[in-house]
Amino acid sequence: MNASAVASRARPRSTAARRSGYVGTILVNVALLFLINRWPGWAVLPFLTPDMWLVLPWINASLIAAAVVGAVCLLADPAWLRSLGSAVTGVFGLAATVRMWQVFPFDFGSSSFDWALLVRILLVLGIVGGAIGIVVALVGVVRGLTGGSDQ
Repeated sequence: MNASAVASRARPRSTAARRSGYVGTILVNVALLFLINRWPGWAVLPFLTPDMWLVLPWINASLIAAAVVGAVCLLADPAWLRSLGSAVTGVFGLAATVRMWQVFPFDFGSSSFDWALLVRILLVLGIVGGAIGIVVALVGVVRGLTGGSDQ
């Protein structure tokens, strides 16, 4: 590990930096909700089928959860609360990804490349990564509540 990596691990992000990140999270998630649901909307993407309506509530719930967690952490952000927020958003994201796998609202036509297989692989990676992320976040909650870390 180089010296800058060690220094960055030892130096926690400032409260102001974290708060600006929360504001960015809120703005990005609200913008995505607008873009997906209003203008231009998900239907402009030619590879999405009408079955996307079956997945959309799960995606919206995930985006709303992330915005709400960002707003809560904007008010108070101890380590355990940040970790709890990560776990909550992870659960919503995992649910949306699993639903995307179940419905698979994609139609890539007759391409010479197997896009459906690639998307399935990416969804599996997202599901596995999301599950791992939830476990890591829950460990962070326990560490934060037991005095293990408050960065």
